[in-house]
Amino acid sequence: MSRLPRPPSRRPGVKPQSSAPRRVAKAPPAEPKLILFNKPFDVLTQFSDGEGRATLKDYIDVPGIYPAGRLDRDSEGLLLLTNDGQLQARIADPKHKLAKTYWVQVEGEPTAEQLQRLRDGVELNDGMTLPAEARQLAEPQLWPRNPPVRFRATIPTSWLELVIREGRNRQVRRMTAAVGLPTLRLVRVRIGDWTIEGLDQGQWQEVPARL
Repeated sequence: MSRLPRPPSRRPGVKPQSSAPRRVAKAPPAEPKLILFNKPFDVLTQFSDGEGRATLKDYIDVPGIYPAGRLDRDSEGLLLLTNDGQLQARIADPKHKLAKTYWVQVEGEPTAEQLQRLRDGVELNDGMTLPAEARQLAEPQLWPRNPPVRFRATIPTSWLELVIREGRNRQVRRMTAAVGLPTLRLVRVRIGDWTIEGLDQGQWQEVPARL
């Protein structure tokens, strides 16, 4: 007659080990951060580059943040960086139509008709732009660009202020070119309520992370 196997003996006071996986406590979410950075000319809006070009890592040593939107390598001025995905989306997503203000040095003297075309919307190869705010500026007090802008001695230059609420690739440059005013220098000075006021090129500061 076969015997049934005996259950494992337990020592008094010793609890059997559970086969259920242990729960690992989750680390608390990182405190939201928002960085304002005055990006210099010829700096990529990323933290690494395999070709040895200047990147954000050369200027910002805050871990875990990433750009909210982009700014072309040949453009200067305000770039926002955050570690908060929801805030990043609200800043970068064109559907929120967050106003972006640019100071643009162009070749030529703008006419009233050219400024009105920018205000009404410009036909580009990817469709009509939304209406923009556009006005001529006196030359703003800015840091010198390195390298300097190349001018044509026989053609005057002017400064414009453009406010757009879209985020198409190289949009401002394409808009000014479409009305006959090629862009020579492009500086973003404001996104929503954030500005580069008080920041020299290459400098950054942390501000409250809210929109």
